[in-house]
Amino acid sequence: MLAAAASSAVQQGVRIQLADPGLAERSPGEEFAWSVRGTAAGEDRAVPFRAHLPAVFPLFATRPRYAVRHLLKTASVADAPVPYVHEPAAHIAASGTSYRTTPEGSFTSRVEYAELTDLKVRVPLPDGLLDEPALLASFVDYRVLVRLSVVENQTLLHGSDDKAVTGLLDLPGLRRGSLGEDVYASVTRAAAEVEETGGSCDGIVVHPFTYWELVRAGVLERLGAAGITVSRTRMIPRDQVLLGDFRAAVTLLVPDVASLTLLRGQGPDGGDVVEASSRIGLAVHLPQHFLLLARD
Repeated sequence: MLAAAASSAVQQGVRIQLADPGLAERSPGEEFAWSVRGTAAGEDRAVPFRAHLPAVFPLFATRPRYAVRHLLKTASVADAPVPYVHEPAAHIAASGTSYRTTPEGSFTSRVEYAELTDLKVRVPLPDGLLDEPALLASFVDYRVLVRLSVVENQTLLHGSDDKAVTGLLDLPGLRRGSLGEDVYASVTRAAAEVEETGGSCDGIVVHPFTYWELVRAGVLERLGAAGITVSRTRMIPRDQVLLGDFRAAVTLLVPDVASLTLLRGQGPDGGDVVEASSRIGLAVHLPQHFLLLARD
């Protein structure tokens, strides 16, 4: 009878999930809460994941707010330096009406290697939270992961401390222009200028103050109709706007190496913290496909 029951369970696909590093059944917070239950006082505990943690912040699925990452194409890669083709431009002039007279007609190319780096953020845990698994899981999913997404925005725009990622605002070969008082006029002119190098302007990064000014002016829908996705983040200065052919110009490299770590007594007041970490790299193919506007 027991054999028959076991056979029936197999036929119905019954599955016992002892650990879920690939997040097939549980959220990162749920997996973390499940894994740290019963840890002794003073005991650290690292929980590894085969995932990119900023991408699984739950609210990204239910509201149309785009991080910088959403503008980029993404490649799953091995956990090692990644070869890619880099095509710099020595000089950019207005495009002619034949291929020979376009800027890309004189682009050169070479193979380079992108290094990987770890995004990291530490968040203090309130006293008693480890004793409330459901509340701990929600805190990690909704409060810790959103902070890691902020670190990712910062890194993609300004670069990583170890120089493995060069920020988009500081790329060698990035083109620059002036941001006038009429933001919409400046943006539309710059979008056309992006396409002088043969790309299509498919994304813009702005500060929230600029974003909501575009909303007030009724511009956002028009940009969307033109195929442009607008990302807003406090990690770009208020007086700057970054436009580009994001998907052609760069590739976000994701080796699916991440972790959530319980660290005892390492908070600012001697309390416990959770450290979230997720590994990325950035392959820069065409830096000249970006144009940064700034006020003089």
